[in-house]
Amino acid sequence: MISRLSLVFALVVLIATCSFSQDKYFTKKGHIWFFSHSPMEDIEAHNNESAMVLDTKTGDLSVQLLMKSFKFQRALMEEHFNENYIESSKYPKGEFKGKIKNLSEINFVKNGTYKATVDGNLTMHGVTKNISEKGTIEVKDGKVSVKTKFSVVPKDYAIVIPDLVKDKFAKSMDVNIDVVMEVYKK
Repeated sequence: MISRLSLVFALVVLIATCSFSQDKYFTKKGHIWFFSHSPMEDIEAHNNESAMVLDTKTGDLSVQLLMKSFKFQRALMEEHFNENYIESSKYPKGEFKGKIKNLSEINFVKNGTYKATVDGNLTMHGVTKNISEKGTIEVKDGKVSVKTKFSVVPKDYAIVIPDLVKDKFAKSMDVNIDVVMEVYKK
């Protein structure tokens, strides 16, 4: 026969374990894409293999992706991106490490859509820049979705566009993030 005290203790341990396991969310199939519009040409590439980790207790957010995982509509664009512009063999990863600034306004245990501001460092092509961006976090049925759109100026990251093709590129590229994460399980 189980005593009432044992039952209460087991329930407290179960609740504590469940809450601890739900402090971190993770995916390795995040969708990040960029788009550049110019009068000469539109350029778009998608990466569905980005990894993202979110710690809901601290607000720490980390994103990593392999630059070679961006897929373009045309193979030649992909080749030029990897070999000439982003130099994927020399700078294989893109990375963001930051923190949600308004963490207290987001309820990770209640379904809803929340506005978020994230500050951190974006590293690309060997250059790290501090950025602050706004986006949304949606909590739905135990999953956390992160969505944002911001602009990146290639020259800020030492990405050189040759004069011969510079008219095909916009001065800045729109970067979109649409990631769904689940509870991290060790």
